[in-house]
Amino acid sequence: MQATQECVKTLNSLLRGELSATETYQQAMEKLKDAPGNSQLRQMHVEHREAANTLRQHVHGCGGKPDQGSGAWGTWAKLVEGTAKVFGNKAALKALKEGEEHGLKEYEAALKDDSLPAECRTLVQSQLLPQTRNHIAALDRLMDAQ
Repeated sequence: MQATQECVKTLNSLLRGELSATETYQQAMEKLKDAPGNSQLRQMHVEHREAANTLRQHVHGCGGKPDQGSGAWGTWAKLVEGTAKVFGNKAALKALKEGEEHGLKEYEAALKDDSLPAECRTLVQSQLLPQTRNHIAALDRLMDAQ
C-alpha cells in the first residue's frame, strides 16, 4: 500500500509539472505568436499535453486519482507570462528553458524512486526524458535565433 501511495505521489508531481508546462507554453505562444519558432512552441505544447494525459493514465493504473491542476507550478506559468511582457521574447524563451531543466531534474529524481512501476520507469526513460532534452535543445536554438 505504501509503495502505491508513493507511486501516485511521484506521478502526480510529474503530472503537475506537465500541466504547468502546458499552461506556460500556452501563454508563451500567445506572446510570441508572430515570432519565428512559434510552430516549434506549439509542438512542444502538444507534447506536454500528451505527456500529462499519459501520466494521468499511469496514476489511474497505480490506483490513484490524478491531480487536476498545476498547483504551485501554476505560479511558474504566471511568472513566465509576466517575464515575457516585461523583458521580451528571449527572456520568455529562457524562462521556458528553465522550466524544462527543472522538469528534467524531476524526471531524473523520479527514476530513483523505487516505488515507480516498471512501465512508468520505461515511460520516463524512453519518452519523457528524451522529449525534455529535445525541448531544451530546441529552446536553445530559438534563443540563438533571437
